Amino acid sequence: MSMLSVIMEAANNLAPIAKMGAGIGAGIAAIGAGIGIGRIGGSAMEAIARQPEAMGDIRTNMIIAAALIEGVALFAIVICVLAIVL
Repeated sequence: MSMLSVIMEAANNLAPIAKMGAGIGAGIAAIGAGIGIGRIGGSAMEAIARQPEAMGDIRTNMIIAAALIEGVALFAIVICVLAIVL
């Protein structure tokens, strides 16, 4: 047996474990994004309460940061789903 066939056989045997790991990874990515966006929102509310005149700038920065976090979480979930399908 060649080395490649041994590696391919091992990969086929570990496929269910890899799919379980991908599912757990997608869940962790979603939870992490939720926590991150929640912290951003809470911090923005505190900052607006301290300086109401800076509300527009704080809101803009909050939306940009939340969009970046959501984008990273989306990439992580897509990669996990691809790992499950492939």
